[in-house]
Amino acid sequence: MEAYGAASYGDAFADVYDDWYADVSDVEATVATLARLAGGGPVLELGIGSGRLALPLAALGVPVWGIDASAAMVELLRTKPGGSAIRVALGDMADVDLSTLAGAPERFAVVFVAFNTFFNLVEEAAQRRCLNRARAVLAPGGRLVIEAFVPDTEAPSGGIELRRMNAEHVVLSVSRRSAADPVVHGEHLEINEHGIRRRPWIVRFASPEHIDAMAADAGLRLAERWAGWSGEPYSDDAPAHVSVYVPR
Repeated sequence: MEAYGAASYGDAFADVYDDWYADVSDVEATVATLARLAGGGPVLELGIGSGRLALPLAALGVPVWGIDASAAMVELLRTKPGGSAIRVALGDMADVDLSTLAGAPERFAVVFVAFNTFFNLVEEAAQRRCLNRARAVLAPGGRLVIEAFVPDTEAPSGGIELRRMNAEHVVLSVSRRSAADPVVHGEHLEINEHGIRRRPWIVRFASPEHIDAMAADAGLRLAERWAGWSGEPYSDDAPAHVSVYVPR
């Protein structure tokens, strides 16, 4: 995966993303919570992708902006009703650079990154840069919201998992990592009558506490943490977290 870059994940999965990942999380609860936190102010989604969250959020009247490194994902967004109205910068979300978008707000009420997308930044330096840039574009009283899984450090360091199987294809997930390395390398192998399609991915996971520490270094403090978008109480055995940070 030497050529793996910021756009690689989106480019590899754009043609199947809506089919495979439409129901990975509670869209209604996510959108309702983000709209409430924004209070009518502008919202910036990091890794906006195909608009799974941005489109229903905009449909509520929330001004939505986005950034994504994958032109294929942004093109997919543009094909959907309302997609052409969402203003998207093409670029690495680690840099949060909206300079190419005329009329982009200087500050946002909410900046958010959903469903593990923060972990698509595969170096700690990139994750830190993203947090610093997100802090820089938050309005006074604004909120940065991160949704991510809670890493299980006791879990196996890799393996093969059956992800999907139907009459048309079989999808296997193959992954590996070393015991001391938070970076996981993997591929989804889609097998059908035409052959095998490889869809590579890399994630660099971080515990909630590590994200808190990086956020603190960026001038942010944890304000709230839930186990889900409906405000479920967070506990140490929760599989995922929704963390809300505010400027210090």
